[in-house]
Amino acid sequence: MFKILVSDPIADKGIEILDDAGFEVIYNPNPSNDELQSYLSDIDAWIIRSGTKISSEELSDTRNLKVIGRAGVGVDNIDIKSATNKGIVVMNMPDGNTISAAEHTMAMMMALSRNIQIGHMTIMNGEWNRKTLVGSELKGKILGIIGLGRIGREVIKRALGLEMKIVGYDPFVNEDVFDTENIEIMGLDELTKTSDYISLHVPLIESTQYLFDIDRLKMMKESARLINVARGGIVNEKDLSFALNNGIIAGAAIDVFEEEPLKSDNPLIKSQNILLTPHLGASTHEASEGVSFGICRQVKDYLLESKLSNPINMPIQDMSQLKQIQSLLDLSEIMGKISCQLLDDSPLESVSIECIGDIEDSKPIALSLLIGLIQSMTDLNVNFVNVGSIAQERGIEFTHSISSEQSSYSNLVKLKISSQGKEIKIEGSASGKNDYRIVNVLD
Repeated sequence: MFKILVSDPIADKGIEILDDAGFEVIYNPNPSNDELQSYLSDIDAWIIRSGTKISSEELSDTRNLKVIGRAGVGVDNIDIKSATNKGIVVMNMPDGNTISAAEHTMAMMMALSRNIQIGHMTIMNGEWNRKTLVGSELKGKILGIIGLGRIGREVIKRALGLEMKIVGYDPFVNEDVFDTENIEIMGLDELTKTSDYISLHVPLIESTQYLFDIDRLKMMKESARLINVARGGIVNEKDLSFALNNGIIAGAAIDVFEEEPLKSDNPLIKSQNILLTPHLGASTHEASEGVSFGICRQVKDYLLESKLSNPINMPIQDMSQLKQIQSLLDLSEIMGKISCQLLDDSPLESVSIECIGDIEDSKPIALSLLIGLIQSMTDLNVNFVNVGSIAQERGIEFTHSISSEQSSYSNLVKLKISSQGKEIKIEGSASGKNDYRIVNVLD
């Protein structure tokens, strides 16, 4: 029986999927450190939202963990590298929060432009400051969208309905997929200087950390406003506070923070013209139910059927398709084991795999061969997830290809290994289920 840990709140529909599959479910949102440590040694899957942080320390205590499921989009709260090195699949739910995050973005933008948060607070304090809270219409304003993925595109749809002018920036999206009548694609600096509102929809990675620091904030119009419903850390919070308090920009609406929950000494709390919400972008009943149901189903399908959906760190997208080439995978792994024995403890320098015949994809075959080759070199659980990174860490140059060369075999896998001037060649062929053989060893 598989044991599943759920350490963040998820909807009942998700738990029902796990229960119906016969899994042992440990449902403990926000466990203490001692409780968490007591679970880690024998869980097979770990389902989280944004509240749980999975570091290399936690992962080092797991022995059976096969998959981490993130009920949501962002995975910056998971140490992906450590998970990959341990052969743990990380998967997420990229679609579940899309509408909720886009709608929250629009709500923040509208509330900020009409001073709704300030108006509410002053009335609650017995004041009536109507004349000092004159707002701005969104119609005709320029909205800069940074990040043109799913959420960014949903924001564009809604902003067009408000008759805003849209400009966008995303270095990883082909601008040809956008209607130039609805959006103008431009560089980041130009967008920053042009926009009346800037909305962030990028992941937190090395290139986006502190993307909006004091230098970029100074590029914005004094009348411009910044909205972040993406990830904490994209905006430098100290710099933003300085910009707001010194009139460098007109306002900001922030839903995500570098450290959550927000501490009382965070500079944003005492900033002028700011609207803060406690990470509510995905906090709707619909989104919670959608991502809970989706990620639990994905985890169930992976554990029971080896079916992958939305994997973050898996080089092969559909493990179930591997069953169709199982004989080739078995052959490749055996070839790897044989070549490892022929190395005579010599350091491995390069591995080259060439596939000939009816083989359509050389990658899974090459990875399977690497698994056989590396298994005896390490005490790690070597699998499709981590074998590439293990090879890279050991300095093994690794290539694979499909050749149009003619062969008397319907399928032929050719392996060439180099080690300190020594070259090992092995060839194998597979023609049916469990029908595979070595056809050439060392010429």
